[in-house]
Amino acid sequence: MADLTGPDAIAVGSAVREYLQQTELEKRLQEGMVSESAAPLPDRYLPEVEDPAAAYAGHRVLIAQIRERVVGVVVLSERDGTAEIKRLWAIPKARGLGVGSALLDGAVRSAAETGATEIRLSVWDWREGPLRLYESRGFERVPSWDDRERLVCMVRPV
Repeated sequence: MADLTGPDAIAVGSAVREYLQQTELEKRLQEGMVSESAAPLPDRYLPEVEDPAAAYAGHRVLIAQIRERVVGVVVLSERDGTAEIKRLWAIPKARGLGVGSALLDGAVRSAAETGATEIRLSVWDWREGPLRLYESRGFERVPSWDDRERLVCMVRPV
């Protein structure tokens, strides 16, 4: 588990910033906005990147490292026997090395440690690679618990 009071906090904040910026860019592109330039993050995301220790208090944060460099992060919450993956990100240079798979498997193991009986997540429908990964690990699409269009909700037993 990451130590969000030390150097891990900076790396987690950086990884989450990259994830959120990529997500916001993809949303703009999906909406037909042609600009691929980075836009400022919406204010609602700033606590996650500026103070991950406070933003993720009560969550489990796992990191993946290659040669002591953080190359991925997963944020997991748990409530009433259900764990939820809130963020899962592997930096682009680490993709294809099994980082996302390792983080997902670690999140499932971590959920089991908390006593959760189910783990859930949501993912945008245009993210075909992550959808394939989640389905390969036993996640199934379910009716949405979120009103945002194009968001796919998935669950699996722990």
